Amino acid sequence: MPESRELKVTFVPGVTPGKWIHRWEERMPQVKLLAVPATESGQLDAVRAGTADMAFVRLPVEKDGLNVIPLYTELSVVVAPKDHPIAAFEEIDVAELADEYLLAHPEDFPQWRDVSSEIREGTRKPLPKMRSVEEALDLVEAGLGILILPMSVARHFNRKELRARILTGVDESGIGLAWLRADKPLADDFETVIEEFIGVVRGRSANSSRQPSVLAKQAEAPKKGSSTSRTSTNGKGGGKGGAGKGAAKSGLHLRGGGRPGGKARAQKRGRR
Repeated sequence: MPESRELKVTFVPGVTPGKWIHRWEERMPQVKLLAVPATESGQLDAVRAGTADMAFVRLPVEKDGLNVIPLYTELSVVVAPKDHPIAAFEEIDVAELADEYLLAHPEDFPQWRDVSSEIREGTRKPLPKMRSVEEALDLVEAGLGILILPMSVARHFNRKELRARILTGVDESGIGLAWLRADKPLADDFETVIEEFIGVVRGRSANSSRQPSVLAKQAEAPKKGSSTSRTSTNGKGGGKGGAGKGAAKSGLHLRGGGRPGGKARAQKRGRR
Protein backbone atom coordinates (compact mmCIF):
# COMPACT_ATOMS: atom_id res chain seq x y z
CA MET A 1 0.00 0.00 0.00
CA PRO A 2 1.17 3.57 -0.60
CA GLU A 3 2.99 5.05 2.35
CA SER A 4 3.38 8.71 1.38
CA ARG A 5 -0.20 9.65 0.53
CA GLU A 6 -2.92 10.52 3.05
CA LEU A 7 -6.58 9.52 2.98
CA LYS A 8 -8.84 12.59 3.15
CA VAL A 9 -12.48 12.14 4.21
CA THR A 10 -15.21 14.75 4.75
CA PHE A 11 -18.23 14.38 7.04
CA VAL A 12 -21.55 16.18 7.51
CA PRO A 13 -22.94 17.51 10.82
CA GLY A 14 -24.15 14.69 13.05
CA VAL A 15 -21.48 12.24 11.93
CA THR A 16 -18.78 11.62 14.54
CA PRO A 17 -15.83 9.93 12.81
CA GLY A 18 -13.64 9.69 15.93
CA LYS A 19 -14.06 5.94 16.43
CA TRP A 20 -13.17 5.21 12.81
CA ILE A 21 -10.14 7.48 12.95
CA HIS A 22 -8.92 5.63 16.05
CA ARG A 23 -9.34 2.22 14.41
CA TRP A 24 -7.61 3.44 11.27
CA GLU A 25 -4.60 4.74 13.19
CA GLU A 26 -4.26 1.36 14.90
CA ARG A 27 -4.47 -0.69 11.70
CA MET A 28 -2.98 1.59 9.05
CA PRO A 29 -0.44 3.90 10.72
CA GLN A 30 1.48 4.18 7.43
CA VAL A 31 -1.45 6.02 5.75
CA LYS A 32 -2.50 9.26 7.48
CA LEU A 33 -6.25 9.86 7.77
CA LEU A 34 -7.48 13.46 7.56
CA ALA A 35 -11.15 14.06 8.49
CA VAL A 36 -12.65 17.44 7.51
CA PRO A 37 -16.18 18.73 8.32
CA ALA A 38 -18.49 19.70 5.47
CA THR A 39 -21.92 21.32 5.22
CA GLU A 40 -24.83 19.15 4.19
CA SER A 41 -25.52 21.37 1.18
CA GLY A 42 -21.91 20.93 0.02
CA GLN A 43 -21.36 17.40 1.26
CA LEU A 44 -20.10 16.12 -2.11
CA ASP A 45 -18.24 19.21 -3.33
CA ALA A 46 -14.78 18.11 -2.19
CA VAL A 47 -15.17 14.56 -3.56
CA ARG A 48 -16.38 15.75 -6.95
CA ALA A 49 -13.59 18.36 -7.07
CA GLY A 50 -10.99 15.72 -6.28
CA THR A 51 -9.81 17.42 -3.08
CA ALA A 52 -11.17 14.61 -0.88
CA ASP A 53 -11.12 10.86 -1.42
CA MET A 54 -14.36 9.94 0.34
CA ALA A 55 -17.30 11.59 2.10
CA PHE A 56 -19.74 10.66 4.83
CA VAL A 57 -23.01 11.94 3.37
CA ARG A 58 -26.62 12.21 4.41
CA LEU A 59 -28.77 10.14 2.10
CA PRO A 60 -30.18 10.31 -0.45
CA VAL A 61 -27.62 11.85 -2.82
CA GLU A 62 -27.26 12.08 -6.58
CA LYS A 63 -25.23 8.96 -7.42
CA ASP A 64 -24.08 9.96 -10.90
CA GLY A 65 -20.37 9.08 -11.19
CA LEU A 66 -20.24 7.93 -7.56
CA ASN A 67 -20.01 4.78 -5.53
CA VAL A 68 -22.36 5.09 -2.55
CA ILE A 69 -22.90 2.56 0.23
CA PRO A 70 -25.42 2.98 3.08
CA LEU A 71 -23.97 2.67 6.59
CA TYR A 72 -26.74 3.26 9.14
CA THR A 73 -30.02 5.04 9.80
CA GLU A 74 -31.13 7.23 12.69
CA LEU A 75 -34.36 8.58 14.13
CA SER A 76 -35.83 11.94 13.16
CA VAL A 77 -36.88 14.57 15.69
CA VAL A 78 -39.04 17.66 15.64
CA VAL A 79 -37.42 20.83 17.00
CA ALA A 80 -39.49 23.66 18.50
CA PRO A 81 -39.17 26.42 21.14
CA LYS A 82 -38.90 25.15 24.72
CA ASP A 83 -42.40 26.47 25.58
CA HIS A 84 -44.01 24.67 22.63
CA PRO A 85 -46.62 21.96 23.45
CA ILE A 86 -44.35 19.23 22.06
CA ALA A 87 -42.04 19.73 25.07
CA ALA A 88 -44.55 17.83 27.24
CA PHE A 89 -44.04 14.59 25.29
CA GLU A 90 -41.15 12.15 24.80
CA GLU A 91 -42.20 11.44 21.23
CA ILE A 92 -44.88 12.71 18.89
CA ASP A 93 -46.52 11.50 15.69
CA VAL A 94 -46.23 13.57 12.53
CA ALA A 95 -50.03 13.84 12.31
CA GLU A 96 -49.91 16.01 15.45
CA LEU A 97 -47.91 18.60 13.47
CA ALA A 98 -50.61 19.15 10.84
CA ASP A 99 -51.22 22.75 11.93
CA GLU A 100 -47.54 23.68 12.29
CA TYR A 101 -45.45 25.67 9.83
CA LEU A 102 -42.52 23.48 8.79
CA LEU A 103 -39.34 25.35 7.92
CA ALA A 104 -38.48 22.99 5.06
CA HIS A 105 -39.69 22.10 1.58
CA PRO A 106 -42.82 19.93 1.89
CA GLU A 107 -41.45 17.47 -0.68
CA ASP A 108 -38.57 16.71 1.68
CA PHE A 109 -41.07 15.34 4.21
CA PRO A 110 -43.96 13.75 2.30
CA GLN A 111 -45.56 12.30 5.44
CA TRP A 112 -45.93 15.80 6.88
CA ARG A 113 -47.02 17.21 3.52
CA ASP A 114 -49.87 14.68 3.33
CA VAL A 115 -51.35 15.78 6.68
CA SER A 116 -50.55 19.51 6.55
CA SER A 117 -53.57 21.79 6.93
CA GLU A 118 -51.95 24.71 5.10
CA ILE A 119 -50.98 22.50 2.13
CA ARG A 120 -54.50 21.07 1.96
CA GLU A 121 -56.05 24.54 2.14
CA GLY A 122 -53.49 26.18 -0.16
CA THR A 123 -52.47 28.79 2.42
CA ARG A 124 -48.81 27.89 2.89
CA LYS A 125 -46.47 30.88 2.89
CA PRO A 126 -43.14 30.92 1.00
CA LEU A 127 -40.13 29.74 2.96
CA PRO A 128 -37.81 32.39 4.35
CA LYS A 129 -34.18 32.29 3.22
CA MET A 130 -32.10 29.80 5.18
CA ARG A 131 -28.52 29.08 4.16
CA SER A 132 -27.67 26.68 6.96
CA VAL A 133 -29.09 24.64 9.82
CA GLU A 134 -27.98 27.35 12.22
CA GLU A 135 -30.04 29.97 10.40
CA ALA A 136 -33.06 27.66 10.36
CA LEU A 137 -32.71 27.13 14.10
CA ASP A 138 -32.60 30.92 14.56
CA LEU A 139 -36.04 31.06 12.95
CA VAL A 140 -37.35 28.24 15.16
CA GLU A 141 -36.05 30.06 18.23
CA ALA A 142 -37.86 33.19 17.04
CA GLY A 143 -41.12 31.21 16.95
CA LEU A 144 -41.55 31.28 13.14
CA GLY A 145 -41.91 27.52 12.69
CA ILE A 146 -40.62 24.05 13.48
CA LEU A 147 -37.89 21.87 12.03
CA ILE A 148 -37.54 18.16 11.38
CA LEU A 149 -33.94 17.02 11.76
CA PRO A 150 -31.97 13.81 12.18
CA MET A 151 -31.44 13.20 15.88
CA SER A 152 -27.64 13.51 15.65
CA VAL A 153 -27.92 16.89 13.92
CA ALA A 154 -30.30 18.21 16.57
CA ARG A 155 -27.83 17.12 19.24
CA HIS A 156 -24.92 18.67 17.36
CA PHE A 157 -26.67 22.06 17.23
CA ASN A 158 -28.28 21.76 20.66
CA ARG A 159 -29.65 25.02 22.06
CA LYS A 160 -31.03 25.63 25.55
CA GLU A 161 -33.97 27.65 24.17
CA LEU A 162 -35.13 24.76 21.97
CA ARG A 163 -36.52 21.27 22.56
CA ALA A 164 -36.23 18.20 20.34
CA ARG A 165 -38.61 15.23 20.52
CA ILE A 166 -38.61 11.92 18.63
CA LEU A 167 -40.91 12.08 15.64
CA THR A 168 -42.79 8.98 14.51
CA GLY A 169 -44.55 8.41 11.20
CA VAL A 170 -41.66 9.79 9.09
CA ASP A 171 -38.75 8.12 7.37
CA GLU A 172 -35.53 7.60 9.27
CA SER A 173 -32.46 9.52 8.13
CA GLY A 174 -29.61 7.58 6.52
CA ILE A 175 -25.84 8.06 6.47
CA GLY A 176 -23.68 6.69 3.67
CA LEU A 177 -20.12 6.71 2.38
CA ALA A 178 -19.47 8.10 -1.11
CA TRP A 179 -16.46 8.26 -3.42
CA LEU A 180 -15.82 8.80 -7.11
CA ARG A 181 -16.24 5.85 -9.46
CA ALA A 182 -12.83 5.27 -11.05
CA ASP A 183 -12.67 4.56 -14.81
CA LYS A 184 -9.26 2.94 -14.35
CA PRO A 185 -7.21 1.53 -11.44
CA LEU A 186 -6.14 4.19 -8.97
CA ALA A 187 -2.51 5.26 -8.86
CA ASP A 188 -0.20 3.55 -6.35
CA ASP A 189 -2.84 0.87 -5.75
CA PHE A 190 -4.79 3.39 -3.66
CA GLU A 191 -7.93 1.36 -4.28
CA THR A 192 -6.79 -1.06 -1.56
CA VAL A 193 -6.69 1.86 0.89
CA ILE A 194 -10.28 2.74 -0.05
CA GLU A 195 -11.37 -0.87 0.50
CA GLU A 196 -9.57 -0.98 3.83
CA PHE A 197 -11.41 2.13 5.04
CA ILE A 198 -14.78 0.73 3.91
CA GLY A 199 -14.10 -2.32 6.03
CA VAL A 200 -13.22 -0.17 9.03
CA VAL A 201 -16.46 1.86 8.92
CA ARG A 202 -18.51 -1.29 8.33
CA GLY A 203 -17.13 -2.73 11.53
CA ARG A 204 -14.97 -5.51 10.14
CA SER A 205 -12.40 -6.77 12.60
CA ALA A 206 -8.65 -6.33 12.07
CA ASN A 207 -8.45 -10.07 11.25
CA SER A 208 -11.35 -10.19 8.79
CA SER A 209 -10.49 -12.12 5.63
CA ARG A 210 -12.29 -9.40 3.63
CA GLN A 211 -9.74 -6.75 4.59
CA PRO A 212 -7.00 -6.09 1.95
CA SER A 213 -4.35 -5.88 4.67
CA VAL A 214 -5.24 -9.38 5.89
CA LEU A 215 -5.27 -10.76 2.34
CA ALA A 216 -1.81 -9.29 1.76
CA LYS A 217 -0.48 -11.03 4.88
CA GLN A 218 -2.04 -14.33 3.82
CA ALA A 219 -0.42 -14.03 0.39
CA GLU A 220 3.00 -13.65 2.01
CA ALA A 221 2.56 -16.53 4.46
CA PRO A 222 3.17 -19.46 1.99
CA LYS A 223 6.44 -17.87 0.88
CA LYS A 224 7.71 -17.78 4.44
CA GLY A 225 6.49 -21.33 5.10
CA SER A 226 8.16 -22.78 2.02
CA SER A 227 11.50 -21.24 3.04
CA THR A 228 11.24 -22.79 6.51
CA SER A 229 10.32 -26.13 5.00
CA ARG A 230 13.39 -26.19 2.76
CA THR A 231 15.65 -25.41 5.73
CA SER A 232 14.20 -28.09 7.98
CA THR A 233 14.38 -30.85 5.33
CA ASN A 234 17.91 -30.06 4.27
CA GLY A 235 20.15 -32.85 5.59
CA LYS A 236 23.16 -30.58 5.72
CA GLY A 237 21.49 -28.31 8.24
CA GLY A 238 20.48 -31.12 10.62
CA GLY A 239 23.53 -30.77 12.88
CA LYS A 240 24.59 -33.14 15.64
CA GLY A 241 21.74 -35.27 16.90
CA GLY A 242 19.53 -34.15 14.04
CA ALA A 243 18.05 -37.59 13.47
CA GLY A 244 16.98 -37.92 17.06
CA LYS A 245 15.32 -34.49 17.04
CA GLY A 246 13.55 -35.24 13.81
CA ALA A 247 12.21 -38.51 15.11
CA ALA A 248 10.98 -36.91 18.32
CA LYS A 249 9.09 -34.26 16.33
CA SER A 250 7.45 -36.89 14.16
CA GLY A 251 6.26 -38.88 17.17
CA LEU A 252 8.72 -41.80 16.72
CA HIS A 253 10.75 -43.33 19.60
CA LEU A 254 14.18 -44.95 19.11
CA ARG A 255 14.78 -48.21 20.95
CA GLY A 256 17.83 -48.24 23.16
CA GLY A 257 17.52 -44.50 23.79
CA GLY A 258 18.95 -43.77 20.35
CA ARG A 259 22.50 -44.78 21.39
CA PRO A 260 24.84 -46.06 18.67
CA GLY A 261 25.05 -49.86 18.67
CA GLY A 262 21.72 -50.41 20.37
CA LYS A 263 20.35 -52.39 17.43
CA ALA A 264 23.49 -54.59 17.22
CA ARG A 265 23.28 -55.55 20.91
CA ALA A 266 19.63 -56.47 20.52
CA GLN A 267 20.49 -58.81 17.63
CA LYS A 268 23.24 -60.55 19.72
CA ARG A 269 20.81 -61.15 22.61
CA GLY A 270 18.39 -62.66 20.14
CA ARG A 271 20.98 -65.21 18.89
CA ARG A 272 21.68 -66.38 22.43
